[in-house]
Amino acid sequence: MGLLSSKPSRSYAAARCLVTGGCSGLGQALVELLVADGARVVVGDVHETAPEGSLPAGVDYLRLDVSKDEDWDAARNWVESTYGGLDLLINNAGIAAGGRIDVADMDEWRRITDINLIGVARGCHTFVPMMKQQDSGGQIVNTASLAGLVHAPAMASYNAVKAGVVAISETLRTELAPSGISVSVICPSFFRTNLAQSFGGKDVDMEASGTDMINKAPRSADQVAAVAFAGMKAGKFIILTDRDGHVAYAAKRFARPLYDRAMFAAGKQVGTGRPTTPRIVEKLQSLGARKK
Repeated sequence: MGLLSSKPSRSYAAARCLVTGGCSGLGQALVELLVADGARVVVGDVHETAPEGSLPAGVDYLRLDVSKDEDWDAARNWVESTYGGLDLLINNAGIAAGGRIDVADMDEWRRITDINLIGVARGCHTFVPMMKQQDSGGQIVNTASLAGLVHAPAMASYNAVKAGVVAISETLRTELAPSGISVSVICPSFFRTNLAQSFGGKDVDMEASGTDMINKAPRSADQVAAVAFAGMKAGKFIILTDRDGHVAYAAKRFARPLYDRAMFAAGKQVGTGRPTTPRIVEKLQSLGARKK
């Protein structure tokens, strides 16, 4: 899914790039691909120093907590003084959350909103002025999730912030086009990563289910990054990285009755200890086959 740019596939050779959350998972895998393509990369993450062995040789590192305005100010000053500008911003840092609306508390909502949603807004707000001043413009890539497009039960806070990231991306895509700044949003389904370690809410049953889905996902961060990277280079807007995402998003757009039936079926599984999201895709596939 997503619309292809009419421009040829871009190269990141000598491109100046900032990747948040780049010491692990999808961010780390994208950093490796950027370096292999010849980019200059600085990673922003919450560690005081990059964990040993987490980054390729030659990659710069900044401590950057995306929920802190002062950290973004420091990152902008560093990029301006060291790189002289920025060609690619990847807003990738984020945490996991899951919980039924009557179990997850408001502190969880505030935390995930500040990191996953406002963190993206802070990044764009900080670096868009720099990109606008450049003759070459720039590119912004925001990491959302399939949860930003397909809203499974018992994931209200995560669905909301990831849908917000999609909305920010869609808004900026047209807003910034006159300035030569392109925007993409990555929407992967579950993949194996250390994201499960960031769970920490009150709905322990749903978080256990989410951890299980991450740890047992059929795809790795490297596999997701390879598809995402190709989409970035091709100028796609919405980048779906796996078959599950294509099935679920297509059903929501073009076969809404089937989609609704699968979602209501998943809702009945909430609290039973059975993962809901994989069953949604299985249900959509079975319903589609039956309809044919």
